[in-house]
Amino acid sequence: MNILFYGFRHSHLLSYYKKAVMHPAIHILAAVEEDAAARAQASEQLGVAFSDQSYEAWLNDPTVETVAIGTAYGDRGRAVIQALSHGKHVLCDKPICTSLEELEAIRMLAAEKGATVGCLLDLKYMPCILPAKKLLDSKCLGPIHNISFTAQHCLNYGKRPSWYFEKGMHGGTINDIAIHGIDILPYLTGHRLAVLDAARTWNAYATEHPHFDDCAIFMGRTNKGAGVLADVSYAAPQQGTLPTYWRFEIWCERGLVSLCAAEPTVTVYEKGMIDIRILPGEDHAVTMLDEFLQAVSAGGQEMTERVLCATHTALRIQQAANRATGGILL
Repeated sequence: MNILFYGFRHSHLLSYYKKAVMHPAIHILAAVEEDAAARAQASEQLGVAFSDQSYEAWLNDPTVETVAIGTAYGDRGRAVIQALSHGKHVLCDKPICTSLEELEAIRMLAAEKGATVGCLLDLKYMPCILPAKKLLDSKCLGPIHNISFTAQHCLNYGKRPSWYFEKGMHGGTINDIAIHGIDILPYLTGHRLAVLDAARTWNAYATEHPHFDDCAIFMGRTNKGAGVLADVSYAAPQQGTLPTYWRFEIWCERGLVSLCAAEPTVTVYEKGMIDIRILPGEDHAVTMLDEFLQAVSAGGQEMTERVLCATHTALRIQQAANRATGGILL
């Protein structure tokens, strides 16, 4: 597959550029980045050689099959829409856009052009996911009643790209972070987030930019009636991997399943059992790049629909949090 890389404004795309270079089925045609600082960083870290041609010029090149997009969040919707308009498949860092209007345009174009829209939603490939999924699929612990996840990130102020803190460029902490948890729930539990009960975002740590809501929490219900509680704030201290970084607690009728990105194993607390169970982690047989290539080859819309559904849910929750009032005094 011939891929054009467009935008290196976040480290996520740097890591996937490196993986694409090593993938035997991927040929990187070119890389484009308008920002001089981002170009310099990508060149220094990975030796990326940038094209002098513009993004628009490359989109008119029939040899480009897929565009990998990693521009600033506020620019991604436009870039994705442009790529789809030219009949290209898209592999985008999350979030793929920052508004429901952009998302609707993406949905319509993907259907019209028969294009695949993939997104770098990679929690599925953590070693702890497969054993937890197999356990929950077996239903040996009974139905799921409560789900919580935390994904506190480090703010890394001064190290994160400055565009994060520009008005209109970030698009919201829920859309930025929570989309990972929203996306993995159906795969891991068989439940999807269906009802929002409450959502709040606020500024607590990035005090230099009071418009930037770095804290975000929400509560909702799944399509099967389980309760969901999430905290995806930029609240973690800067000291490496923390126990609240992508931690999931899943309470079932007869036990609790606990997993975390910091550990490859899964901990199971079963009703009536004194000892806890530790399930070893398992690696996926294929990578996210493999699954994207398979989706393009198959020509189906399953991956695209998964990405669009998770994005829609995240944007709706973000929208509700943005509109939230000061709450009810108790």
